Amino acid sequence: MNERAGWFGEHQGPLTVTDDFAVLDDPVEQKEFTEFTDEDGQVRANSVLMVQGMYCAACADTVESVLQHMPGVERAHVHAATRRLSLRWDPAITQMSTLAQFVGKTGYRLLPLHQALSISERLAETRQGLWRLFVAGFCMMQVMMYAWPAYVTEPGEIPADIEQLLRWASWILSLPVVFFASGPFFQGAWRDLKLGRVGMDTPVSVGILVTFLVSSAATFDPAGPWGQEVWFDSLTMFVFFLLGGRYLEFKARDRTAGALDSLMNRLPEACDRQRADGSFESISVRRLELGNVVRVQAGQAFPGDGELLSPSATVDEALLTGESHPVTRSTGEAVVAGSFNLGGPALVRVNKLGRDTRFAQIVTLMEQASTEKPRLAILADRIATPFLLLVMLSAFFAGWYWWQIDHTKAFAVAVAVLIVTCPCALALATPAAMLASAGSLARRGILVRRLQAFEALAGINTVLFDKTGTLTHDRLVLQEVRTRTGTTREEALQLAAGLAESSLHPVSRALALAAKTECETDLPRPQWTSISETAGHGMQGITDDGFEVRLGSSAFCGVQIEPVSDQESPRAHLSDRTGWVATFELQEGLRSDARSAVQALRDMGIGTWLLSGDKEGAARLVGKAVGVDHVIAGASPERKLAEVMELQARGVRIAMVGDGLNDGPVLARADTSFALGHAAPLAQAQSDYVIQGGQVMDVVRTLRQARSTMRTVRQNLIWAGAYNAISVPMALVGWMPPWLAGLGMAASSLLVIGNALRLARSTGAGIQPVPGIPEAI
Repeated sequence: MNERAGWFGEHQGPLTVTDDFAVLDDPVEQKEFTEFTDEDGQVRANSVLMVQGMYCAACADTVESVLQHMPGVERAHVHAATRRLSLRWDPAITQMSTLAQFVGKTGYRLLPLHQALSISERLAETRQGLWRLFVAGFCMMQVMMYAWPAYVTEPGEIPADIEQLLRWASWILSLPVVFFASGPFFQGAWRDLKLGRVGMDTPVSVGILVTFLVSSAATFDPAGPWGQEVWFDSLTMFVFFLLGGRYLEFKARDRTAGALDSLMNRLPEACDRQRADGSFESISVRRLELGNVVRVQAGQAFPGDGELLSPSATVDEALLTGESHPVTRSTGEAVVAGSFNLGGPALVRVNKLGRDTRFAQIVTLMEQASTEKPRLAILADRIATPFLLLVMLSAFFAGWYWWQIDHTKAFAVAVAVLIVTCPCALALATPAAMLASAGSLARRGILVRRLQAFEALAGINTVLFDKTGTLTHDRLVLQEVRTRTGTTREEALQLAAGLAESSLHPVSRALALAAKTECETDLPRPQWTSISETAGHGMQGITDDGFEVRLGSSAFCGVQIEPVSDQESPRAHLSDRTGWVATFELQEGLRSDARSAVQALRDMGIGTWLLSGDKEGAARLVGKAVGVDHVIAGASPERKLAEVMELQARGVRIAMVGDGLNDGPVLARADTSFALGHAAPLAQAQSDYVIQGGQVMDVVRTLRQARSTMRTVRQNLIWAGAYNAISVPMALVGWMPPWLAGLGMAASSLLVIGNALRLARSTGAGIQPVPGIPEAI
């Protein structure tokens, strides 16, 4: 344990707030892991911390039970797989340091995430685990060498004094295994017993202790009532297998939950701040202030949202936008916290820090997912304690039964039953798979707000899409230009753009952008002496030769043009002194992957609906373009909610995809829901998944990932159940020695974690956009 392990370790004597504990009460430090909210004049604190020393669901229950009985604590929720504590408490009644001390008395440590995830903490934890594993492995090999002659010789072939010498040597080598390598098991069991609980370390500790004591008694008194059988080889082997399994499980779990950890812990600990004289000083990021100028080195994340002062910077914003390719930012453009600087050193003026940044909002969403317990995991936790009590009783009766038949095998059978039935694999089956998927999706820019949503998403049979901002961009694009004889498309666009550039109207912005991208720069442009805008009608301007030009509605331009399409699409007209010049047909820009995403859903047997508040013609035009099965147009928020409720009453399981403020009620009502990254805060707050990059195809990828996740969860649960169904009878009849029971227990947990790791490598890829689909209709 490192030098600062005493921060949150076990303490004797009265509880006093030491200087080390007081660090948790430092307002600057608390900003990293605590959010304070004002609720009807009362301040409440919501904190997310890491619990060190946890290995199983029973550990999580222990920490929860301690905190939930503390004054001022309103809610304590611990996720066993991620070891995260989500805590809601009243700062007027208690302090974080006091809570940490009480948790410390149970043998666990509370740490802020940035410290718990630091390299030094991880190395210390890994180093200690490796030392224990090395001691157990080295002693096991020596004990097996001394035990081997007894397996290959006939009774009486080894002289009694040599046999006794080998036993004494095995006993001596077992001492470091029991008193050092087995330390985590005994500590966990003692911690649970002090709280009147039975944890997963309890049966293992009892098994180790009974095996060692009985074997020691047989070594000290070979003719005594305990018989001449010793199990030092089994003892050292199953301790080694359990420690090896726990270490590999820790590393594997670190990879599943670590995908979230690495994303949430990407801000640097320190940065270079510019002094008034132009020199730089290294300070903690938590000491930065708004307006500071910082230097961000290549490969380092920006510590806050800010404005780029350097000429240019190449930035990786994958977490924030889902865009896998780096982007280039120029002087004056915004950079965001959590994105990486991929080029040389860049100077940035900080405008937002801490929880005000977009990165902090993303971290909040990810913390919610990493501290939530899925329904199946809650069920597993509930049955874990009764199951462990049943295990203890089964082992006792197995030992009692075999004592009457062959007392030399009674203890071996009891120990094997204790170890083989420990439900570690059952407790890990669900959270390991869901966390692996959440981390995989997070790397793609898809944030999972609720792990439980995987189960709901895997069972949906219909997807409802909002239109504007979801299937389409929230801007207009030029679709068609019709001009009078003698006027080219480029000339009409150039003339219209001269007026449109002075307006912020969506039609004007679309025409200005089209002219900029389509027209040659050397085309002559008219000079304007005056330009004015009539709200709701259009633009008018006077050229330098005194002629008036108008851009807007047909009535405003004084023209009568018959529409060539029966669709209700936006259009603008252009007229000059001689009359009509051109008509511009516009349309909402369809997202490039909208049609391919809808087609992929239909190929998967998923029904698709378009639920829009827009006019019938516009909604059906988009619906036809993307290929949805049904279109509901002109729907108010109330009608959208009513339609969803009606579908659910008919047994339809719905996933809703939206981005607008008016989508909030529907997103909350649907079985599961998606919000795009640019969505209104209410829409994101009501959704289960947030798609940072706004790609519709990510809905399909997430659905495939959810189905794979639940398939993996079922596989894990089946394996955990089958393992116990096969192993317990074998242990009861004496066919499974303790060392094999330890190997089986470790292997079952590793298989569950390893199966979940396949999800961490899966990204739902393999879906390609349908070629030939234009971005605009």
